[in-house]
Amino acid sequence: MKTLRITEDVHQKLTALLGELTAQTSRMQTYTDAVEALLKQSVILPPELLTQIENFIETHKNLGYMTREEFIRDATRWRLKTLTDEYEYIEIRRDEYERLEAAIKEMALPFHNASDYLNHHIKTAIDKYTEWRQQEEQLEKQQRKKG
Repeated sequence: MKTLRITEDVHQKLTALLGELTAQTSRMQTYTDAVEALLKQSVILPPELLTQIENFIETHKNLGYMTREEFIRDATRWRLKTLTDEYEYIEIRRDEYERLEAAIKEMALPFHNASDYLNHHIKTAIDKYTEWRQQEEQLEKQQRKKG
C-alpha cells in the first residue's frame, strides 16, 4: 500500500464522490474505490480542446452551460444521437439559414421559422412521391390486366 498526499480541497471532493458512490451502489465504499471510479470515468482531452470548450462556455453563457463537464456530456449525447440510424442531419450555412429566416418573416410566409419551412417542403415532397408511386402501381396493374 502506498501513501498519497492530497490537499484538503481534493480530500473534500474525494469524500463527496465516496458518498455518491455509496448512494449509487448501496454499499460502503473506500477511498480506493473512489479513486478507481475516477480513473475509470476519466477521459483525457488535449489542453487546447479544453481551452476551446471553456472559452465557448464563457462567450455563450446564454446556452446555460456552467461547467465543461456539463458541456462535454451534452456534446457526447448529441454526437451519439447523430450517429444513430433514426435521424439524418443536414448542414446549411448559417448565413443562408439566417437569410431564409429573414425571407420567411419579411414575406409573411405561413411558417414559424426556417426549420418549419424545410420540414414542410420535405413532407410535401414525400406526400407527392407517395401519390406518384400509387399512380405508378395502378398503371402497372392495368398493363398486367391488358397484357
